[in-house]
Amino acid sequence: MAFLKCSLVHRAAVLALILAAASAGAQTSPISAHEYQVKAAYLYNFVRFVEWPTHNGDPKAPIVIVVFGRDPFGPALDQAVWGKKVNGRPLKVRRISLFRDVLPAHLVFLSAQERRRAPELIKAVEGAGVLTVGEADEFLEQGGAVRFATEDNRVRFVINLEAVRSAGLSISSRLLSLARVERK
Repeated sequence: MAFLKCSLVHRAAVLALILAAASAGAQTSPISAHEYQVKAAYLYNFVRFVEWPTHNGDPKAPIVIVVFGRDPFGPALDQAVWGKKVNGRPLKVRRISLFRDVLPAHLVFLSAQERRRAPELIKAVEGAGVLTVGEADEFLEQGGAVRFATEDNRVRFVINLEAVRSAGLSISSRLLSLARVERK
């Protein structure tokens, strides 16, 4: 009887692992959905703790968050910023895929699937006072300002201070204290 129980428990564990592995590869897995809810909340908070140069648009106009290329967020980003304001300014999310449409923007997000487009995107927003945020491991080396990293199954972020300063941005010390900071 103990063998039968052990075998049944073993089979259930193997089945659970197979189901978990199958769903981990799917783009709509609960883990991915949760990951992008967390990243959407981070993007909202980045906007709250970054100061843009005064030349970056009308100070009463919406703060624009752009998702460039493939959108891994689904509705999570829209939900994270819905009805919220930063310094009295509403937030607006735009999704685009052409470099010529990237501006106006305050923050531009580039998913890992779009990693090959990072250098051209960073060039397209150069001098415009835009916070660039990406997921690819090489994003900071390519000139990006903030990179999401997953460490110990948690979403973290790394800030490239040189890229932030080059964009003419100022990041609150409160946000910097939560980040891993690289001074390239």
